[in-house]
Amino acid sequence: MRIEPVSGRVVAGPLESVYVYEAPVRIWHWVMVLAMIFLAVTGYLIGNPLPAIGGEPYDTYFFAWVRIIHFVAAWRSIFLPPFLNGAWWRGMFSQLRYYLFLKRESDLWVGHNPLAQAAMFFMYTLGALFMIVTGLALYSEQWGWGTLPMTLFGWVFVVFGDPQMVRTLHHLGMWYLLLFALIHIYMVFREDVMSGESVVSTMINGIRLFKREPEA
Repeated sequence: MRIEPVSGRVVAGPLESVYVYEAPVRIWHWVMVLAMIFLAVTGYLIGNPLPAIGGEPYDTYFFAWVRIIHFVAAWRSIFLPPFLNGAWWRGMFSQLRYYLFLKRESDLWVGHNPLAQAAMFFMYTLGALFMIVTGLALYSEQWGWGTLPMTLFGWVFVVFGDPQMVRTLHHLGMWYLLLFALIHIYMVFREDVMSGESVVSTMINGIRLFKREPEA
């Protein structure tokens, strides 16, 4: 089987199964799924906390655990497509024509197709970076101006006007990433049914299976 470098497009057969995603990649993917769930739930509780309960401090540590879980789940990796490669751009526009019904069948791809990579970067990576920066700014606020955390992230409040605006944008960013997750889930199952390759099972066992020969 012949594969186009960088873009990962299958150019010619005979087709064979390919081990695409190694265990660390698959583990990272499912850890990110759990992290987004924890972030959404704990972020909602931080923005709309439960009523305070009287008693000793160690009996009311629930909110502290909510914040700790939120901060731990916020660390994530960066996804950067090969924007400077011509074959990658040709593959992206080819896949775009398929989604616009200008092309009968999709190309076959060993990994993520270029359009999916672009969506991952512009929607997930940039969205995640925005959440990280605004989240660290909100975390730094408790230390006050003149401290190292505020020296590093206080500019965020200057750029967006005031802390309440940063909180609002951080909250809206959560819904933006949840919307991306829903679109991602839909596209994964759609491609598994309509494209010529396995998608869902590939992120479980790491193996890409092909269902048809590539278009001539």
